Amino acid sequence: MISYAPRLAAALLLALSLMVPLSSAKADTSRYAAFVVDQNTGVVLHSRQSEATRYPASLTKMMTLYMLFEAMEAGEIGLRDPIRISARAANAPPSRLDLPIGSTISTEDAIRALVVRSANDVAVAVGERLGGTESGFAAAMTTRAHELGLPGTTFRNASGLPDNRQVTTARDMARLAIALQRDFPQYFHYFDETRFVWDGRTYRNHNTLVGRVDGVDGLKTGYIRASGFNVVVSAERGEHRLIAVIMGGPTAASRDAHAEELLDAAFSTLEQRDDRLLFAALSSPRINPIRQQALIAMDVAALGLAEPVEMGSAQAAPPLRIVLADETSQLADAHPATHRAPAEPSLLRGAWSVQVGAYNSAAAARDRLDRVTPASSILGLAQPAARAVDVGGNRLWRARFESLTAEEAAHACAELGARNEPCYTVAPGR
Repeated sequence: MISYAPRLAAALLLALSLMVPLSSAKADTSRYAAFVVDQNTGVVLHSRQSEATRYPASLTKMMTLYMLFEAMEAGEIGLRDPIRISARAANAPPSRLDLPIGSTISTEDAIRALVVRSANDVAVAVGERLGGTESGFAAAMTTRAHELGLPGTTFRNASGLPDNRQVTTARDMARLAIALQRDFPQYFHYFDETRFVWDGRTYRNHNTLVGRVDGVDGLKTGYIRASGFNVVVSAERGEHRLIAVIMGGPTAASRDAHAEELLDAAFSTLEQRDDRLLFAALSSPRINPIRQQALIAMDVAALGLAEPVEMGSAQAAPPLRIVLADETSQLADAHPATHRAPAEPSLLRGAWSVQVGAYNSAAAARDRLDRVTPASSILGLAQPAARAVDVGGNRLWRARFESLTAEEAAHACAELGARNEPCYTVAPGR
């Protein structure tokens, strides 16, 4: 018999290593925050002060780019279209390209200037081009951010230059990084560029993790005196893609070292988790088909659940839910007849849900949730829930993904529908 105890012990040691913030330099805890999430499953691997208010600095440009990509997809601006530099843009503080008043830069070069150079003059120009004024653009950025599920974020400019009212959270920045990859995969390659040539000069990407640390393929760094050194990174190794956010680093070097440490430990922990899930799947028992299928199906229909109860599915052993640091860590309840086990805190903050089935046991509902999650890019980031309801003396469990926005719920069901998987959107309060 294979023993998994050594591997699980190793996973716990790796988990503990994730709890140490910025060990390589003395951190200012009033500025520090960190958050690591598995983008494919929504499992939170590390969270320290992830919902505390912080200054985004140039992480702001991620939202500026999101708005620019959205305008490009809407046909409002093209990659070759010129963006004019106003006097206000030309006078923006460094870092910048030092573009003269009245000059222009193409949209594609503007993207590279924002990602690689983190050019503030270009950020102002983009804001003015899309919003008329930078302040108007910042208001639109804030509105769109809230629609994307970033409730703790407010923008006052397009660049991230100091403004005490421009705030965010580490969790929100992770959510924004995920939205960029999900909504604009065709443009995400720009975040992987390590240099940008402009007017005969080569600029190197401030994000030195790109191209140096295994699997890292973006996104953005940021710094102002009030924020400390920030970074959001995306990394993919094997079947796992992680988003890591570090805010308030005392130096760029310590921030980068901490990000690398967290990524290495998180990927190793997930490798151990994969072994645990494989072992659970191989050893899980099966449940017997329900005899009163027609009765329960009618009861479900009477409740307006809209889909039939699925019968006779295999009951997989509950997956190992990994939530470290200041998040709650629990395994799924081994006796789920009375209540559901708490799930990881969701990145999302919407009130909509999608329902993918109704079952005669919480275990079967959770099994359905686990099986359907990989079929949608959205569901892994939602809050899975097996909701109990009594119907004519029978207890059923609704398999739902909660904490979605209306847009995300519709997108998730569209993806599932394309795979012939039943899915229904559920309005708030239903």
